[in-house]
Amino acid sequence: MVTGELKNKIDSLWEIFWTGGLTNPLDVIEQMTYLMFIRDLDDADNIREKESVMLGLPFQSIFAGEVAVGERCIEGRQMKWSVFHDFPAARMYAVVQDWVFPFIKNLHGNKGSAYAKYMGDAIFKIPTPLMLDKVVASLDELYEQMALLKNVDTRGDVYEYLLSKLATAGVNGQFRTPRHIIRMMVELMEPKADDIICDPACGTSGFLVAASEYLKEYKKSEVLFDSKNKEHYMNHMFHGYDMDRTMLRIGAMNMMTHGVDNPFIEYRDSLSDQNSDSGKYSLILANPPFKGSLDYDTVSADLLKVCKTKKTELLFLALFERMLKVGGRCACIVPDGVLFGTSKAHKDIRKEIVECQRLEAVISMPSGVFKPYAGVSTAILIFTKTGHGGTDNVWFYDMKADGYSLDDKRTEIKENDVPDIIQRFRNLEGELDRKRTEQSFFVGKKEIVDNGYDLSINKYKEVEYVPVEYPPTEEILDKIMELEREVAEELAELKTML
Repeated sequence: MVTGELKNKIDSLWEIFWTGGLTNPLDVIEQMTYLMFIRDLDDADNIREKESVMLGLPFQSIFAGEVAVGERCIEGRQMKWSVFHDFPAARMYAVVQDWVFPFIKNLHGNKGSAYAKYMGDAIFKIPTPLMLDKVVASLDELYEQMALLKNVDTRGDVYEYLLSKLATAGVNGQFRTPRHIIRMMVELMEPKADDIICDPACGTSGFLVAASEYLKEYKKSEVLFDSKNKEHYMNHMFHGYDMDRTMLRIGAMNMMTHGVDNPFIEYRDSLSDQNSDSGKYSLILANPPFKGSLDYDTVSADLLKVCKTKKTELLFLALFERMLKVGGRCACIVPDGVLFGTSKAHKDIRKEIVECQRLEAVISMPSGVFKPYAGVSTAILIFTKTGHGGTDNVWFYDMKADGYSLDDKRTEIKENDVPDIIQRFRNLEGELDRKRTEQSFFVGKKEIVDNGYDLSINKYKEVEYVPVEYPPTEEILDKIMELEREVAEELAELKTML
């Protein structure tokens, strides 16, 4: 959530566009996104150069030597943000308009890549050199402020705040997943170097970015120092789909600035016949939209066979099953209603996961996790596709705190169950003897089946009631009468004083 000084700087930047004549909010967001990407390219290039020097690896900067821009060859260094932001306004404007924008539009050699698809139509719309000069200076200030908030997903917050100015965020149930929840889900699933990862409702690619960062942090030698794995990581590992072209553009740029050269980010209605993926992915990480309904005619027929419904949250679960290869794993966020809903479709999808796949965990999250965007209660489902069952004992965890207050302010607090969830999930054998009165415990498949495949933790959690003894009724009445007598005496004494 954007607050305080960061919010003020974004608002000031927005004001520069607005007063400069760029009044369409979507145009403003796109121009800001392009400029942030140009700046990120410079930062990412510098970081990779330093890492290569430290590791003794060869490195070729994208800005090195002369760079072809159209029919001209330009000194690449002039297109670095850290260089041209010091130019006089008129020269800066000419460099950005004539060189930098054509350069980033053709940055990726593969014309069929996600980057080429969503940057090919990029248009530089800032009208005057003075306005560009102000925007560049304001963006530098914004980045300085973002740098002060190192442990927070400020980039995602900035994008979310910008999109909120379109007054469309949340209309289709699209809420940005908090960075620490994404990170927790990635750590629970522990991506491997040979995984094929997908988010069928990717937005700004938050899950894919977090998975790529996890691999670089914990499996760097396996991923980046093995030529086969590195080629897979750069070109074939990450797949994301969305129906919002602005999101896709941001998502593609987000992945590239995090070091993934060619992610497969594509415009697609994942629930429709457009999406024919089946048995393709080894890991799905997602927070699909779960608000509103769809027209049956727009939904893929094979999903309706699993559960006939218009509810997107149920259809996406059926989709995840179809898209996973056997042995593939899924961690997804669902609204609480999916866990205990009584409609036939609700029961059908729960039965499908319990009976035909291997349901491993249900992590119940408090309702404030998605504030200030939504107050809905949610849970994380973790399952493995087997195609022939395998559910034995399901692990339930009752998350009570995620490290932030559960009000709209979401300020950081001491109470945080996230590390405990990760530690316990990685050592499930130690959970077998936990009692139902504790925060986490196992529930056998038979009990779940007997309860109509209800996956709500409250169905199985036991609450210890501490007996409270009260005095006899007569004693309580005597005490009340004594208090009334004292009040009457005090009132009479007050009256004599008047």
